[in-house]
Amino acid sequence: MDMLKICCIGAGYVGGPTMAKISQKCPDIRVTVVDMNAAKIEQWMTDDLPVYEPGLLECVKEARGRNLFFSTEVEQGIREADIIFISVNTPTKTYGVGAGKAADLKYVERCARMIAEVSESDKIVVEKSTLPVRTAQSIKRILDSSSPDGVRFQVLSNPEFLAEGTAMTDLEHPDRVLIGGETSAEGDKAVGRLASVYRRWVPADRIITTNIWSSELSKLTANAFLAQRISSINAISALCEATGANVDEVAHAIGRDSRIGPKFLKSSIGFGGSCFQKDILNLVYLCEHFGLPEVAHYWEQVVQMNDYQRRRFVTRILDTLFNTVSDKKIAIWGFAFKKDTNDTRESSAIYICKSLLEEQAHLSIYDPRVGAEQIYRELGVDADCAQVTIAKNPCEAARDAHAIAILTEWDEFKMESLDYASLLDSMQKPAFIFDGRNIVDRKALRQMGFEAYSVGTGD
Repeated sequence: MDMLKICCIGAGYVGGPTMAKISQKCPDIRVTVVDMNAAKIEQWMTDDLPVYEPGLLECVKEARGRNLFFSTEVEQGIREADIIFISVNTPTKTYGVGAGKAADLKYVERCARMIAEVSESDKIVVEKSTLPVRTAQSIKRILDSSSPDGVRFQVLSNPEFLAEGTAMTDLEHPDRVLIGGETSAEGDKAVGRLASVYRRWVPADRIITTNIWSSELSKLTANAFLAQRISSINAISALCEATGANVDEVAHAIGRDSRIGPKFLKSSIGFGGSCFQKDILNLVYLCEHFGLPEVAHYWEQVVQMNDYQRRRFVTRILDTLFNTVSDKKIAIWGFAFKKDTNDTRESSAIYICKSLLEEQAHLSIYDPRVGAEQIYRELGVDADCAQVTIAKNPCEAARDAHAIAILTEWDEFKMESLDYASLLDSMQKPAFIFDGRNIVDRKALRQMGFEAYSVGTGD
């Protein structure tokens, strides 16, 4: 048999790690990741990958040059492939109908049109990007109406359920692999062919097959449910602060209920990342489109609670620092939306930093994985902005600062990793710590001399 060839369009946070794992587990399958961004492709061919995930570099190095390849030759990759994954960005629309809620599918449509234009043989086209329900129907119409005579396509939905920071573990031991396809003999055959790739390392009982609409909706619903839990515990954190309860104790107590469970009950400054807010807003738009305003309003509250939690954190800083941070230095520890990733999309740190800059604070920002250029870009400031400096380590960021704001739960910020007594000596007095991730011992810090505050505690 000829070697099975897979092409993934999009070398980002989903496409890169997913293809690396497939190529590692299936050395007899040729996997090519293509992208128009030449700089990004070049990075994938070095040890300085554009995506940071624990274990990703080792996986890439094992397969790269053997059966894993990166290229800007998009048309060639499409032409040679048997299975094509579409893994491009689907941001929330900023223009026209559905602006602020609906997904912008222009990149997906471009991929579909290119696949139809250059394909010379039958293809299985796999939606890997997070897409609205019934996008597959649109892709199929484009492919069928624009392709050469005799070339046939099957469109599948294979949503990703990766958590950034643990993506490689999630790929190695997934809770489930979901594949949705057309209800027909040809659709069943295509589903079976993709499932056979995953069965090389995923137990068969974890591979779920559905119709294509259920697969697309399952992805949006899963993220909405997870985000809902975060917003729910964050709503309770506000009540904890008002009553003197401790949100971590409350979360532990309710998490012991087997019907609820402990996951995604960690209160913080709010969720971020590329999926949660985008997918919830997409779900809201779909509900509005299908005439379900009450359902749309219900899910919209999850996003509004997330925004409220960010505002509360900034208000706490302002109130505590004598109602002004003007000309005060604030050390920002962490800029990625969560630890063990360099992804800053929808990071709560962006919103909090922008709010502090509007209050004329001076920010000294440190993150172990997010570079200066990326931070400046996200904040919309130039590198010579007097209000923003990039520190090389947390101690440098805190030197002469009035306060520290912990915005990402990196392990190096924990009590056992830093000499907080020395940090205190280097800061302005009174020295404040605002722990937005509840990772440090507030009582121990207060005994040292800090004024320390965390989320969801009333003292």
